Amino acid sequence: MRPVFFALVAIAIVTWPSRARARSQATARLCEAVEAPGPACLLAHHQLSSLPAGQIFWHLDRFGSTSAAQAAAQADSVVISGFGLIWLFTLARKAWRPKSGEHVATVGPLPVPPARRYTAEYLRSIFDPGMSAPLHVHSGPEAFFALSGDTCLETPGGVRTVRGSGEGLVIAAGPPMLLMAIGKVPRRGFALILHDSDRPATTLMQTWHPTGLCARRLLADRVRGRPGN
Repeated sequence: MRPVFFALVAIAIVTWPSRARARSQATARLCEAVEAPGPACLLAHHQLSSLPAGQIFWHLDRFGSTSAAQAAAQADSVVISGFGLIWLFTLARKAWRPKSGEHVATVGPLPVPPARRYTAEYLRSIFDPGMSAPLHVHSGPEAFFALSGDTCLETPGGVRTVRGSGEGLVIAAGPPMLLMAIGKVPRRGFALILHDSDRPATTLMQTWHPTGLCARRLLADRVRGRPGN
């Protein structure tokens, strides 16, 4: 047990600086043109007049140009530039598709609590293995989509992991969470927070303490030498 204990301590030391930086740079920090490892940044803040009836999904579609994406957009769409590509992010029913572009993923359904009005915040992040976001809660559901790398999410209810590119993950509003990149390669991804416009999207907190479930998975990946994606 002693080697494992010291390894977990080392992991905590490695991840601590990234958490400290992220506390001073919440998701209101706008993304810069240079994409580098660090805290999540805000790509778009989109006020919604209403939400589609029925279950809501996050659609990610890829286009060859900004003008082509704009031509395919609807009221609940946002055109995003990220990771060298042009994206159309849309909130719609599961079967919805744009008239053009390449459909990449459908993430959901999103468990949206009742609200007078909603805001969609779209984020971008690059985490090296071992980096994590600060402890926080959201006032609405959060959805993740990874283009590369492995994701570990710990809440008081346990741990969830997503391996490899092209995978999505959804968590309901409310529970505190720790998001960590595990595996062997950088985790590059997008996130959506669909929240009550009258409440902050993200609130940092320190009253809950993770039990180290994601850190253990990171250590296991390093010990096994899991190949990169």
